[in-house]
Order: sequence, then C-alpha cells, then structure tokens
Amino acid sequence: MFNTDASDGLTQAPAATQPKPGRRKRVFAVIAAVVLLVGATAAGTALPDPRASDAYASLMAEKTSAEGERDAAKSSYSALKTKYDTLENGMAARESKVASKETEVGKADAAVKTAEAAVKAREEAVTGAEKAKAANTVGDGTWTVGSDVEPGTYRAAAAVGSTCYWGIYRSGSNGGDIIENDIPGGGRPVVTLSAGQDFNSTRCGKWEKQ
Repeated sequence: MFNTDASDGLTQAPAATQPKPGRRKRVFAVIAAVVLLVGATAAGTALPDPRASDAYASLMAEKTSAEGERDAAKSSYSALKTKYDTLENGMAARESKVASKETEVGKADAAVKTAEAAVKAREEAVTGAEKAKAANTVGDGTWTVGSDVEPGTYRAAAAVGSTCYWGIYRSGSNGGDIIENDIPGGGRPVVTLSAGQDFNSTRCGKWEKQ
C-alpha cells in the first residue's frame, strides 16, 4: 500500500517494522546458551579419559599394593594379638600358681617358726630344770648350808659304797663340832640340812634335794 504525500507528489513505500529491545536480548541469550552447550560438548569429547593414563594406572597399582600391605599388617597384628593373649593368659595362670605357692611357703614358714619357738621353750624349760637340779644337787666336798647349798632334805642319787662317809657339823667349827655323821655302807642314805651347818660328803657320789 502506498502513501501519497501531497506536498511533493511522490509515492513512498511503508517503513520496515523494527524489533523491540527486550526481544533482541532474549535472542542473544538463547544463542549464547547454544554456543556454550556446543563448546562444552566439544571440550568433553576432546579431553582424554584419566583412567587410561599411565599416572592413573601407577596410582591404582600403588593403591592396590598399599591395600595388600594393610591387609598383611592386619593379619600379622591379629596373629601377634592371639599369641600375646595366649602368653598373657599363661602368665596369669603361672602368677596364680606362684601366689598359691608363696602362700603355702608362708604357712610353712609360720609353722617352722612356731615349732622353733616351741623347741626353744622346751630347751629353756629343760635348761631351767637342769639348772634348778644342779642347784639342788650336792657332790663330794664340804659345803656351808644356806650359802653353798639350800637347806632341805637330800638323798643319795645312787646306792653308795661301803667307803661312803657323810657328816653334819656346826658352821665355823672346822669339823670339830659334829651334829650328825654316818658310814651307811650301802643303800641311798638321806640327810636333813639346816642353815648354820656344814655338810661333808666323802665317796658318796651326788645328793639330790627332795
């Protein structure tokens, strides 16, 4: 359709329709997206597969070796742990036996000490008895009653012979003041001694206080 301009009498063609600014931006965005998609696809097909590289293969080999070493170490640890537990249990059992033996030894030591104490007590008792007997025993010689021998009744420890003589004197008389004397000739004679006396025994053996 033509327009007629009355001023110049020329007929002009209609003006071309221009696109709106917002529509132009959307078109550019779509084109950019398509370009990026195509570029990314091209780049993806162009990059090599990393799993096909020597470095990847080397790393995988190292990983496999490390895993093998790890598994071997775990196995070795498990074996050592089993041995350790066995040894520890054995040691615990032996320690228990040792403790039991130590207890038995302690009891035995206590029994020995008790027995030793009893023996010592008996020895002391025997020694005391022997000392008391010795103190109450008179042999041949002249003795002052009250200082050398205890007053009391004494009897010959064994049968005397025919040469036995005994005499009781007043102390300090040097045998001059005879209180009593005898030649028994046999048997086990008996004498009674008091303080202030001297007692003489000749070839009569021992006299024991009764």
